[in-house]
Amino acid sequence: MAGQKNSGASRISTLPIALQSTDFSWLGTRHEGKVRDSYVRDGLRVLVATDRLSAFDRIVTSVPLKGQVLTQLAQYWFGRVGHIVDHHVVAVPDPAVVIGREVSIIPIEVVVRGFLAGSGWRDYHAGCPISGVKLPAGLKEFEQLPEPIVTPSTKEAVGSHDMPISEQEIVSRGIVPGDVWERVRSSALQLFAHASRELAGRGLIFADTKYEFGLLDGRVVLADEIHTLDSSRFWIQDTYELRLAAGEAPEMLDKEPIRRWLIERGFSGEGTPPHVDDDYRSELMEHYMRSYALLTGCTFEPDTSPPLERIEGNLRRYFSL
Repeated sequence: MAGQKNSGASRISTLPIALQSTDFSWLGTRHEGKVRDSYVRDGLRVLVATDRLSAFDRIVTSVPLKGQVLTQLAQYWFGRVGHIVDHHVVAVPDPAVVIGREVSIIPIEVVVRGFLAGSGWRDYHAGCPISGVKLPAGLKEFEQLPEPIVTPSTKEAVGSHDMPISEQEIVSRGIVPGDVWERVRSSALQLFAHASRELAGRGLIFADTKYEFGLLDGRVVLADEIHTLDSSRFWIQDTYELRLAAGEAPEMLDKEPIRRWLIERGFSGEGTPPHVDDDYRSELMEHYMRSYALLTGCTFEPDTSPPLERIEGNLRRYFSL
């Protein structure tokens, strides 16, 4: 993270208030995900991106403005993929809120990998297939795969680990019919290819990502988020070959640095996460904002007002309450 150019990201002199959680009972029952709180009202799902940061399926700290970065990144990409697949977004009434159509979520994380990294590398290095996919021998960490692969995982509750599952198991277990899974698979690969081309034009490598899909009136619909720092890995192209030749990891714009920081301190999902002090939280905040600018070519415009009051006000106005 350190040492990368600002590239248009705004500078923040003091650490803003982080949005830890919400309790908008007037919207309905609160459903808590890893980093999002959601509410269902009038056939719509209100998704509030908090500033919680998860790693290894655990909440480890909070990063101010992170929810805004995720929401604005997702909004950027949702606006560019409508020709590939329909999506759930109806409105973005606040920098950290998406209102989408309520869909029947397919309980699968659809992971597309173009490079060997993260849990994919860890499984491969251990000699295991990746969600049933067997890769050729001799691949190295961070190496590009012969072609992008789909490596699904189950979508588990907060605090539980998502588990790899093969495409064949998804169909054989009856999670979705074969024709639905084929539409999901095809859409995921097209989305990945489309973003890879755009990001290559900005000097970035799109290493891997995960998608969520749902069904709406029988149609496959893209839901949740798309191509954010929490759901994807992005690397700097210019230094990629040199760093790999030197035995170093690529320059990363994603969440992998916090995962590595945790692993260095002995945490990989079990036990108590190490304390994350304000200096590192500030560094993470700058990392998220800087990455937004590099990924989109646009300056990130933060709203540093107290987030809970701002979000409630904007939602009450949206619903005329």
